[in-house]
Amino acid sequence: MTVTARHLATVRVPLGSSDRLEHLGVLCPPGGGRRLLVQRGDAEVAVLDLDAEGAPEIRIPAPWPSGYGTVTVSPTGDLAVFSGVHAVRAVDPTGAVRWELRHGCWSEAVCEAAHLSFDEYANDWHHAHASRASAAFSSDGKLVWAHICRGPDADHEEEWVVLDAAAGTLLGSARTGTVGSSFHTPHPDPARMGLTVGEGDEESPALWGHWDGRTLTFRRLDETVLLAASPDGRHVLATDPGQWSLSLLRAEDGGELRRAAGDCPRTADDDAVPPAPGEDQVWWGYQAAFPYDDAAVVGSEVHGEAAIPRHWLLDPSAMTVRGPVSYPFTVHGSPLGAGPGQWCTVSEDRSAIHLWALDGR
Repeated sequence: MTVTARHLATVRVPLGSSDRLEHLGVLCPPGGGRRLLVQRGDAEVAVLDLDAEGAPEIRIPAPWPSGYGTVTVSPTGDLAVFSGVHAVRAVDPTGAVRWELRHGCWSEAVCEAAHLSFDEYANDWHHAHASRASAAFSSDGKLVWAHICRGPDADHEEEWVVLDAAAGTLLGSARTGTVGSSFHTPHPDPARMGLTVGEGDEESPALWGHWDGRTLTFRRLDETVLLAASPDGRHVLATDPGQWSLSLLRAEDGGELRRAAGDCPRTADDDAVPPAPGEDQVWWGYQAAFPYDDAAVVGSEVHGEAAIPRHWLLDPSAMTVRGPVSYPFTVHGSPLGAGPGQWCTVSEDRSAIHLWALDGR
């Protein structure tokens, strides 16, 4: 059964065509809130409120070039948190630093210097190719969760920290036992957050964290890549580093509820999902959208190639595929989250995003 996507809008990106896909996306708490189009340029971050027609763009100066870390933006769009090689830094639209948490170096050289300025390592190859850690705001905007590298006195161990978003005060921390770049997966409950760490092998883990107001704890999920949380917050969709299967996790504790394999998973009509030409396996994408509690939009792709993924509507209650998603024009890339009831795709030249909903919803 083919599922029809309804085109809601096309939005031109603020800074023009983006050279890197990870520099462009829509931020919105899974449970709802303002949908913000965020684009990272080399010198600034542009934020556009998709729900306020005519709202002015917000531009936030960047403390270092885009290749030296990642960025996230507050739910109100007026504070950017940059996760860099040597620090996590919060910057407002005037360029003022609201707060900063300095940490050990993310470069493979494991430098011992506590660099205070980007200029000190701007021409160093190891810093330019350092691991890319991440940070994320809680759904209510009051907390910042950040993955950091501890300093030389702690043997450069990695740590997950919870910070007060307004002042940058360290509230809690936990050593992760991981080695690698990361990204966060927000949850509607501000006390929960996901962290996926790419360690470069098929055992790369994800951490499912909980903050009780005093202590940060997490469950380690080996061989897991977190994709998205459901709008009601009950479930989390995941795949594995090898892209073999899709899993539905219980948000309460990260436990697996059910799984859809990539080797000919079944559709709701009991038909097998066909592998791509020349493949005997359905390889699931590393990105997906969970716009409805009872439906997720996932992509499959040709393994090892930069091919255009096919999109499928997934029924999480049974982990079966309802059918392929049909669009009114050709789309490119993976389906990306855009808040409850919607998902988005990025145009081929990365100069615009297209917003979608299921036809009839």
